[in-house]
Amino acid sequence: MNRIYNKLNKCLMSLREKTNFKPEIALILGSGLGDYADGICVEKVVEYADIEDFPVSTVSGHKGRFVFGFIDGVPAVVMQGRVHFYEGYEMSDVVLPTRLMGMMGAKKLILTNAAGGVNPNFKSGDFMMITDHIAVGVPNPLIGGNLDELGVRFPDMSEVYSRRMQGIIKSEAQKLGLDIREGVYVQLTGPSYETPAEVRMIRTLGGDAVGMSTACEAIAAKHMGMEICGISCITNMAAGISAGELNHSEVQETADRVAEQFKRLITAIAVRI
Repeated sequence: MNRIYNKLNKCLMSLREKTNFKPEIALILGSGLGDYADGICVEKVVEYADIEDFPVSTVSGHKGRFVFGFIDGVPAVVMQGRVHFYEGYEMSDVVLPTRLMGMMGAKKLILTNAAGGVNPNFKSGDFMMITDHIAVGVPNPLIGGNLDELGVRFPDMSEVYSRRMQGIIKSEAQKLGLDIREGVYVQLTGPSYETPAEVRMIRTLGGDAVGMSTACEAIAAKHMGMEICGISCITNMAAGISAGELNHSEVQETADRVAEQFKRLITAIAVRI
């Protein structure tokens, strides 16, 4: 059996000893957005550290646990904190939680993140619906022996972010009076923020926002056949666009400022999808 798939099965068995909850949707919460999980109808909380062989988040603002419960009646599994490639994990470990949620039964995935704005028309506090991504700056999570149990060797990526779900996001944002942006998300490794020259490169490539997660998770989920949507919270403008220095506290402060809008939008999307 493939080493990675064997590890996934061990994690699944360990998790199933703690809960038999079967989610319909999976939600990954980005930096500063983790408090959303505290407001759902919680059935069970499982710490990552209590799951055998599971990678544990080391980043401030990422609690590091699965929250199982209902979002307005919809059974969901919510990741309060993700792991990142820059923490030193193999890429297979970075996407292990995403794959595990798919193996639990989730068919739909909502990805969120805190991102730097590269599009000069954006401003701090905006929400950007991800229409596509560029992930050439990080290792592809499908490198290595294919996990035939999960998907095909060469999966199509022409529509990673579901157009159906994008339509729902735009519709629900409009109902809530939110002026949601749209754009291409670029994943780089981090943990250092991008230089002004790198930001100019990203703009030249067609990127609108940049971060250190999400695209690799979307690739792994698409490989499994999950339906995916993504929303970035633009917590700061990237280097060379913003005049000041970048820091993680600014990311969390901005996420806190827009938290209530974010909660309403995610709840509305979860019910519709």
